[in-house]
Amino acid sequence: MSSLLVRPHEPDTQGKVLEVTPESAGWEYVGFRVHRLTRGQRIEANTGSREHCLVLVSGRATVTCGEHRWEDIGKRMDVFEKVPPYCVYLPDGVSFAVEATTDLELAVCSAPGFGNHEPRLIGPDRIKRSTRGSGTNTRHIQDILPETEPADSLLVVEVFTPAGNWSSYPPHKHDVDDLPNESKLEETYYHRLNPSQGFAFQRVYTDDRSLDETMAVENGCCVMVPYGYHPAGAPHGYELYYLNVMAGPQRVWKFTNDPDHDWITKQ
Repeated sequence: MSSLLVRPHEPDTQGKVLEVTPESAGWEYVGFRVHRLTRGQRIEANTGSREHCLVLVSGRATVTCGEHRWEDIGKRMDVFEKVPPYCVYLPDGVSFAVEATTDLELAVCSAPGFGNHEPRLIGPDRIKRSTRGSGTNTRHIQDILPETEPADSLLVVEVFTPAGNWSSYPPHKHDVDDLPNESKLEETYYHRLNPSQGFAFQRVYTDDRSLDETMAVENGCCVMVPYGYHPAGAPHGYELYYLNVMAGPQRVWKFTNDPDHDWITKQ
């Protein structure tokens, strides 16, 4: 079994079905977990030393943090509706609560926080949408927390890959602290498939192949990318969604393509 693949489990008392921590991943920055809450279920937590981005993957909720209250937010009832989600940014050192007003899939993205920002709602109107690639390399991007938006460490983005297409392709990496050429960023990929019984593939590998793992990812799986190139492919008949969380010593996304495959960008 791959050491980079995290599979979901049955919900615990907090509705948590999946979690990656710096300790479980063996890295320094990125944390990620998913809660599946039923209508009326409520969770409470403290951000501790980490800033958070709460992504309402599907469903609606009321989110509170101190004097801030966002009532019954959310519009997307199925992630494959492809409309931008509602999200909430929370700094480190605050308590918060989430109450599901419908059945809710909630992603909690975290990274080191330094107290530089206030809690805020990130509504669909704040999320930039774009398309990358062409042909069978086409995918659709929804930038939730890009480097142009305020945060201390977190970078968060959604990607929709049509059936039969490749994504994070040609293979690229961001594992060297060598700005302005490349930044060092850990990353998680949270995968969803449509229809849900589908699967996709993701490979994580280095130039010298000291790391080289190819995984069949199913609906609800998470892939950890500590370093190396990390392309993903969706088979015919199955759309692929993934939610990316990145963080590192500097909040900049600069990547390097695998030189063996960089020719693809020049076609």
